[in-house]
Amino acid sequence: APTAITCFTRGLDLRKEMEDVLCPANCPLWQFYVFGDGVYASLSSICGAAIHRGVITNAGGAVRVQTLPGQDNYPAVNANGIQSQVLTRWASSFSVTRIKNTALEAVGRSVSTARPSTGKRPKKPLDKKAGNKDCKADIAFLIDGSYNIGQRRFNLQKNFVGKVAVMLGVGTEGPHVGVVQASEHPKIEFYLKNFTAAKEVLFAIKELGFRGGNSNTGKALKHTAQKFFSSENGARKGIPKIIVVFLDGWPSDDIEEAGIVAREFGVNVFIVSVAKPTTEELGMVQDLGFVDKAVCRNNGFFSYQMPTWFGTTKYVKPLVQKLCSHEQMLCSKTCYNSVNIGFLIDGSSSVGDSNFRLVLEFISNVAKAFEISDIGSKIAAVQFTYDQRTEFSFTDYTTKEKVLSAIRNIRYMSGGTATGDAISFTTRNVFGPVKDGPNKNFLVVLTDGQSYDDVRGPAAAAQKAGITVFSVGVAWAPLDDLKDMASEPRESHTFFTREFTGLEQMVPDIIRGICKDFLDSKQ
Repeated sequence: APTAITCFTRGLDLRKEMEDVLCPANCPLWQFYVFGDGVYASLSSICGAAIHRGVITNAGGAVRVQTLPGQDNYPAVNANGIQSQVLTRWASSFSVTRIKNTALEAVGRSVSTARPSTGKRPKKPLDKKAGNKDCKADIAFLIDGSYNIGQRRFNLQKNFVGKVAVMLGVGTEGPHVGVVQASEHPKIEFYLKNFTAAKEVLFAIKELGFRGGNSNTGKALKHTAQKFFSSENGARKGIPKIIVVFLDGWPSDDIEEAGIVAREFGVNVFIVSVAKPTTEELGMVQDLGFVDKAVCRNNGFFSYQMPTWFGTTKYVKPLVQKLCSHEQMLCSKTCYNSVNIGFLIDGSSSVGDSNFRLVLEFISNVAKAFEISDIGSKIAAVQFTYDQRTEFSFTDYTTKEKVLSAIRNIRYMSGGTATGDAISFTTRNVFGPVKDGPNKNFLVVLTDGQSYDDVRGPAAAAQKAGITVFSVGVAWAPLDDLKDMASEPRESHTFFTREFTGLEQMVPDIIRGICKDFLDSKQ
């Protein structure tokens, strides 16, 4: 029988050369990532490729997936409501075909397991240890351990969290969970890496002791966002990070700043509030809008209300369904993991070899701040004189180590300065293939002198193509040229230093600028 998969299972997630899979119904077409036409790069969604190819409709169905070798130049084609994207090169591919009717009849009954991930597991899990693979998430339960809740309700809260953990289907390849207790001072009770079986998690939750004190939820949320999700503590790459805050009554400190910090760290904050403040208690609440200010997005999805800690069983499943809705985790995308940054490097003879090394060091230090991967941020570099040379494009390297090594190996060209031509070349050849991709595009132009050609026209065309331009000038670079190239507001996108050694101090400002633009574009 075909294996039930989610809307977002990719070709590279399958292990066999040929596999029959079952796509769920009602996948959100606009969220599919598909690269190619007929032959698809293996980082494409299988169900997205099957709908694009016309093998199934959005009502779902069975699909045969055949693994194929990688290739160059996957084309972009609009078909059946899905716009596939260009990809220059990828290491493996797949094709999708219909499964003959006889096979379909045999699996008719298994369709019920193929709905979008709702936290449901098949009646007999094939591999209990692996857990619910359709609900990959790293989750911190931030429980209320304050005097507000008291010992009795604290125990009811533990029971509820235990039920949620079990229904999630904790396992090695499913969700991982940890617990932090909020009281006077936050305490991390256990990390994501400590337990990967539901039974162990349940036992650990039962053993938690009540701490008491004020409900400093803001302090605990900030601490959790900053300290909990490190790779050393078991956080996994490319998996949504979630904090579920349980709050009995209201917080006794400011929670808004903590919400901002969590969003900056790419964490999706949910708030489960129990027992709203009564009319008499409202005067004691610092900020009545505390829920809306702390959650990932104020759209109703990230807040959850329970009237009391008694009889909470019916609230378990709807909460689990939310936590397993991978595609709804809007805060997983941050400026660190969702940008393409192209560096346009002046290689003219006035720069000189030793200064050129300082330029490369500057680029490395900016690139280091970002989470570079096949599904994350990407870096490209072009060097120019009168000519242009693509040192590497966005699809050439998908790890930070390889990108930094490629930057170190850039060889100095030496020659004249035609910055305008170089911007046009980079817009067309480097950003062209990724212009319809999910990441926001940035270009950092570094130059030390007057351009021999017009920069204003090419820079305006780049900005029109959705590229945010930062200009960085050194030594003799005219301020007018730098401002003409930079995006609006020009003051915050233009940088200048007299000496090449001054580039080092600009690194934090460039990173901050990219993050500010990214966040502004999401508002």
